Amino acid sequence: MKKFRLFIPLLIAVVAVLSFAPAAWAFCGFYVAKADTKLYNKASQVVIAREGDKTVLTMANDFQGEVKDFAVVIPVPTVIKKEQVRVAEPKIIERLDAFSAPRLVEYFDSDPCAPISKMADMPAPQSALATRNAQESRRRDNSLGVTVEARFNVGEYDIVILSAKESGGLETWLNRNGYKIPRGAKELLKPYIRSSMKFFVAKVNLDKFEESGYQLLRPLQISYQSSKFMLPIRLGMINATTEQDLIVYILSPKGQAEVTNYRTVKVASNVNIPVFVKNEFGEFYKSMFQTSYNKEDKKVAFLEYAWNMSNCDPCSADPLNSEELKQAGVFWLDNNSDFNGITQPGFRRPFPTSNVFITRLHVRYTRNKFPEDLMFQATSNQESFQGRYILQHPFTGNLQCSAGREYKRTLSGRFEQEAQTLAKLTNWQIQDIRQKMKFNVGIQTTSWWENLLTWLGL
Repeated sequence: MKKFRLFIPLLIAVVAVLSFAPAAWAFCGFYVAKADTKLYNKASQVVIAREGDKTVLTMANDFQGEVKDFAVVIPVPTVIKKEQVRVAEPKIIERLDAFSAPRLVEYFDSDPCAPISKMADMPAPQSALATRNAQESRRRDNSLGVTVEARFNVGEYDIVILSAKESGGLETWLNRNGYKIPRGAKELLKPYIRSSMKFFVAKVNLDKFEESGYQLLRPLQISYQSSKFMLPIRLGMINATTEQDLIVYILSPKGQAEVTNYRTVKVASNVNIPVFVKNEFGEFYKSMFQTSYNKEDKKVAFLEYAWNMSNCDPCSADPLNSEELKQAGVFWLDNNSDFNGITQPGFRRPFPTSNVFITRLHVRYTRNKFPEDLMFQATSNQESFQGRYILQHPFTGNLQCSAGREYKRTLSGRFEQEAQTLAKLTNWQIQDIRQKMKFNVGIQTTSWWENLLTWLGL
């Protein structure tokens, strides 16, 4: 039996094995690394493209196990038909992740003794998701208060859309029909039934999966119309033993989206930190996020990125073109709104000109801190924001002029401020940070840092 890694967000059990792999992108200064979802052991990803009351929801996760054991139950606000479901490529979610992830950038001080005209050329840091239809089955379903509203196959998935009158009947139906639902599901299903929501239920058609030749199950994408702009997360907590990370990418033609039933807090950004963090960015961001999460009593949504996708500064990955945005669920694009041709070597791909604003929200949740599903609203706020962390390398050349001597005099204070900032953001010990700044920078293989410290008298 094949094993797989599945990208679905609201699963009963989630296991993710990820690695941190930075990439590079050139701009004014150097793009160094990104805090993408590879940092987290248990991270769900959802893409929501929404305009008016129409939503396209793409669900991705990293479930590992036997294909035959897969089942997903997702509350949806309306009956979903076959033409409203498709499978998507995991690459699209990876692209959104790379484009919007918090990033580390670095700049290099210019020679303070150089003529002013040369210094003017140096850019400054900028702020900046098998049909069975027998009569007997229907009779038994009705006795449980469960109605099969639709049943169809999409790609490697067998899908049924259910409505139910009570949670015990729904739980019984799911178990009878081969869905491995864990204990505790009954109580969490009740609120959705009271709200007259339907249930999108999927499992793998083993024959079709074998025929497809895919090694991975692909993300499911659902489109529907509803006044409810929400994401059900409570079912994902049924047998969760630890905190869950959820990354939500919301694509809108208007502007930023925000959570309405929990506070939204921006992650710390545009701060200078010691240059040794270049080699420890993954650990830095995880520590910083955990510190902020604890400080906010573990019950807020964090804004990590908000930007009109027609531009970016800095770009941590190529912008998505119109075809990729459509694959991500953006349905309001003009077919001629983007250039999809081949870009010549050395030239950056043109930005999409369509009106697509991306909001990246990061929620770390547990049952007691997030008792409600996430409710959103679209806004017209076009303010740009990104999690961005700056490495500022000192100039280490010969400084004989008065400006150079003054520059040299200010460096020790600057280094101490960077150390204090890092300690405050991460709760790392200040003594350990100072020690690393002196002896564990690890940038290149020369001893320029030690020479600099000696030169500064430190």
